[in-house]
Amino acid sequence: MSFKSEEPSADPLAGLPGTSIRLTDPETMRALAHPARIAIWQHLLLEGPATATECAPAAGLSPSACSYHLRQLGRYGFVEQDQAAAANGRERPWRAVVTSTTIDDLNDPAAVTAARLLDYSLAEHWAQARQRYVAREEHYPAQWRRAAGGDQTVLYVTPDELTELREGIRQLYLPLIRFSGQERPDGARPVQGVIEFVPVFGPPDGPDETGQADETGEPGDDESAQ
Repeated sequence: MSFKSEEPSADPLAGLPGTSIRLTDPETMRALAHPARIAIWQHLLLEGPATATECAPAAGLSPSACSYHLRQLGRYGFVEQDQAAAANGRERPWRAVVTSTTIDDLNDPAAVTAARLLDYSLAEHWAQARQRYVAREEHYPAQWRRAAGGDQTVLYVTPDELTELREGIRQLYLPLIRFSGQERPDGARPVQGVIEFVPVFGPPDGPDETGQADETGEPGDDESAQ
């Protein structure tokens, strides 16, 4: 199946191997938003071609259920069968085709809703991985415990400064995204990185976190115009 979404005109993840697509189609975004499909897709990206039986533990599914989700991912072009990787004629391995996705500003309400669903599913996927690590943190080697973790802060920036910051961070981590088949140094292990910048002020046409209108001179919802 050909992609319903479009190829990006300016791919922020240019330089990664494989195919990057810009998601615009609601059906495609909803298809990818299933938690099991996110886990299967990631497994294929990191570990290489695998059968439904080999992917099943990563998704927490039975091989038959995993096979169904692989077919759905294949239907929307994210994965494809890779018979060349089969150990014998009975195996049906799959490989990832799409390596990254982007979502630009969307005007279609259905696409906006689907993008929010996908964003929520991805956020849950990242959060669960963090929870699993925290629950077992003391069992990891001290070197990994010192290296892992995150920073929390609030920045005062302009849109241009924030864009420049995001691009600078992206250029630092892009060489470290080593998919299956790429050279990895000894001791390299998969580590989840979530970098997110969220405005803590309200939009110009609505109340901010304090209930007051943001920089517009208009009253908040709990005030009456004089």
